Amino acid sequence: MEIDHIAIVCADLETGCREVEARLGLPLRPGGRHAHYGTHNRLLGLGPDIYLEVIAPDPDALVPPRPRWFGLDHPPDMPRVGNWLVRVPDLAAALAEAPDGAGRPVALARDDLRWEIAVPDDGSLPMEGGWPTMLQWHAGLHPAWRLPDDGVRLAAIEVRHPEAESLSRKLLPRLSGPEVRFVVADSPALSALLTTPGGEVWL
Repeated sequence: MEIDHIAIVCADLETGCREVEARLGLPLRPGGRHAHYGTHNRLLGLGPDIYLEVIAPDPDALVPPRPRWFGLDHPPDMPRVGNWLVRVPDLAAALAEAPDGAGRPVALARDDLRWEIAVPDDGSLPMEGGWPTMLQWHAGLHPAWRLPDDGVRLAAIEVRHPEAESLSRKLLPRLSGPEVRFVVADSPALSALLTTPGGEVWL
């Protein structure tokens, strides 16, 4: 498993982008629309193979006949880190070893990007975000390759969860990329530490 990207979820994309841009001191780049789930996003590169997305329900899209991913049928009022995603070389094999609720593979495409992503049928996050969303990119392309380098890097992801110790044992030996910290907490929550030209920023 390699860290692929982090997702800031919000109810309104413009509001979420303004908040993140103010925190980072940098503009977000155009992303795209996900017709299958009725969402849209903007992006920021975090290095050669990692990026950040701000994602929200798309008010111009048809309401999808399925729950939106990332729990976005009920987005938070204030933007927050809502998901962390890892890429795997074989999604079917990764799901066979994942806990119940990790999702089922959904094949998606936008322009020349092709990928499969594991999404629970109810649109929720695996273990309320404790387990990462897994995906597999196809066609040899990745969104981060098209983003300019603004000097921002993902330094760490902090996963707060009641089962943090168990998650740490299962995931840390398999993860590569920026540091992932598991912290025992009463309620699940995610945060991310970024290094920027202006200093460190927690989201």
